[in-house]
Amino acid sequence: MPGRRSPPYSGPVSTRPDNEWSPDRVSRFGLLWRIAVAGLTGYLLWFSVVALFVAQQAPVTAATARLVMIDPLLGLVSLGVVARWRRTHPMATAIGVALISLFSISSSGASIWAAVSVATRRRPRELAILSVVIVAVSLLALRTLPMPEVFAPGPWWFEAVFAVLGTAVNLAVGYAVGSRRAVTRAWIDRARTAEAEQRARVAAAQSGERTRIAREMHDVLAHRISLVALHSGALRYRSDLPEGEREQALDIIHSNAEQALADLREVLGVLRDPTASGDGQGVEPPQPELPDVVRLVDEARAAGERIDLDDHLDDVPSTPTGRTAYRIVQEGLTNARKHAPGARVTVRLTGNPREGLTLTLTNARPVAAPATLPTSGLGLLGLTERVALAGGRLEQGVTPEGGYRLAVWLPWAP
Repeated sequence: MPGRRSPPYSGPVSTRPDNEWSPDRVSRFGLLWRIAVAGLTGYLLWFSVVALFVAQQAPVTAATARLVMIDPLLGLVSLGVVARWRRTHPMATAIGVALISLFSISSSGASIWAAVSVATRRRPRELAILSVVIVAVSLLALRTLPMPEVFAPGPWWFEAVFAVLGTAVNLAVGYAVGSRRAVTRAWIDRARTAEAEQRARVAAAQSGERTRIAREMHDVLAHRISLVALHSGALRYRSDLPEGEREQALDIIHSNAEQALADLREVLGVLRDPTASGDGQGVEPPQPELPDVVRLVDEARAAGERIDLDDHLDDVPSTPTGRTAYRIVQEGLTNARKHAPGARVTVRLTGNPREGLTLTLTNARPVAAPATLPTSGLGLLGLTERVALAGGRLEQGVTPEGGYRLAVWLPWAP
């Protein structure tokens, strides 16, 4: 959102993987150059003060002895403290090193580093407290540290202005660094969110495609395989069939098995690159539409089913609607063949572009025990999903006469 500031960084804890780059993570090289810059700043200032004392041939006192012997050690301690605890205990580290700089000139570089590190957090309360501490330490350091005459204390207002300006510059640099890190973190988070959303979209597309292919394979193959299983079962248990009926059943089994293989090739063709199809033409075979219901019913009648087809359509619906209606009739005939063998099935088609397409499949009470064919239990679920995607409605249930009725309404898409 424009004008909205990112939340300040609250510590080194990160939820990102260890191998992912983060603006808040300092590499070993980054830590080394920070130590080198802070140490060089402090020790250059210390060396300048010592060189001035030598140039002035100042007498050796306890203060100058501490300046030469103890001051460099305190500088090393300050650098170690800042390098180790500036992230876990930022305020305590900055205030502690600032107090050490009251007695050590070489600790000034580490004190600046600690102050800048706190400023990157961009917390107003911490900045206010630290500013007061640093200004106070700067004013007192000129009186607690041994200084050459060149650095003799001047008017208090001049020292205060100089201390305030120096503190403001250091904290402003840290604040700017923190702002840049916040912007970088926001970019990284947006990139990670975009990648996650892209992975979710890809996964959803893959799942939807798998579902579509599974639904197509069920609709296409269940009809053919149920015919093959029904007639092969009849041949197995009816050893007294006349030769003519036996040959007719074998022809039905053979033709439906071949058609099942052809249908399977058509469905699996959507998984291949169309330009690499077996026929070399790269053309996907045409999908069945509503006029193909007549052929579907004729095949079922030839297999021994009793089916009445009432077509009262005023026109032919569009391809998506026709394909959906075809699959509904196909699944309805397959279910009737499985669960109500021998029962008469009525398929009724009515509708027009104004009222939509109404499709009704009704089978009478079963005249024989249901066939022992494998069922997936997903046929009606697949039909419900297909009808919902087409914007239609589906009703199904047992009739008062003991039969079964499947009624579907589909919009007559232009």
